[in-house]
Amino acid sequence: MVDSGARRATGRHGTPVMVDVAALAGVSYQTVSRVINDQPGVRHSTRERVLAAMRELGYRPSAAARSLASGRSRTIGIVTIGTDLYGPATTLRGVETAVRDAGYSVSTESLSRFDRASALSAVERMAAQRVEGILAIDPEVDAAAALRAMPPTVPLMVLCGGLDAVAAGFQFDSTAGAHNAVRHLLDLGHPTVRHLSGPLRFEAARSRVRGWRAALEAAGAPVHGPLEGDWSARSGYATGRVLAADPEVSAVFAANDQMALGLMLALHEAGRTVPGDVSVIGFDDIPEAAYFIPPLTTLRQDFVDEGRRAVAMLLAQIEHPGAAEPIPVRMVPDLIVRSSTGRYTPRPV
Repeated sequence: MVDSGARRATGRHGTPVMVDVAALAGVSYQTVSRVINDQPGVRHSTRERVLAAMRELGYRPSAAARSLASGRSRTIGIVTIGTDLYGPATTLRGVETAVRDAGYSVSTESLSRFDRASALSAVERMAAQRVEGILAIDPEVDAAAALRAMPPTVPLMVLCGGLDAVAAGFQFDSTAGAHNAVRHLLDLGHPTVRHLSGPLRFEAARSRVRGWRAALEAAGAPVHGPLEGDWSARSGYATGRVLAADPEVSAVFAANDQMALGLMLALHEAGRTVPGDVSVIGFDDIPEAAYFIPPLTTLRQDFVDEGRRAVAMLLAQIEHPGAAEPIPVRMVPDLIVRSSTGRYTPRPV
């Protein structure tokens, strides 16, 4: 039974602190700390008395207090490229939410360029902050390789947006998604499909090139070199002007929806209709894709789920070191067919 005479909160602004709980429960400060951190060596009756005192006072242990008492920071470091592009930004939101839901804090560092040198420096800074694990979102290919080759000072997971992510415990299969996109266009009768790629220093862009090329080669269709953009609608427009000037182009697969948007504007300005003259398919299914003119056929991938899975696997490494590696999960984007793709109509001779 707690001592009701010791209920005056001594913390700042009258907020109860650990010493108040100890006084009310009639135990030492150290005992309260052991109860908060679920440590052994406390009798059941004593533990219940401390918990009752915490409830009566409305005491909530701070993350800082738990960290100080347990020797753990309970913080996950996230390193990402600073961008408002839908994929990385949505993955980041999913990761941050999942980390906080698991009772951890987040320390995020956004880089202007996610190359090898920047990635290694950022991870070293994170490790110096005593984070318990690090998650890198969409580094460039050379940066991802360098991160995985680092000595394992803390658990580290790398999300690359393509098949390379199998090293993180699951396959985010952009290659299969791209293959399905091209197969859709070939099934509509198009003799070949041109590709507007993302920057090839990223695994996501390389994966989509591989899927596009494999589908064309399997069908015996002509393969033209991909035209490289930078994920932005502006680059889609600039590259789209090149494709719009080629009367033989009847179908284009863009590596993301923003570039597809720019491409469709270039086609419109050149007097070529979508899908009457050129079918266009994107990748990501951004929220605006259904409202393009015409609505965009694209591939939908669940970036939030990707982030949650990655966090779950990272926390498993942190909380159960040495446990068996998780069974890889293969996630294939869903083909969302809208009005921007249609059957091939041969040009009049």
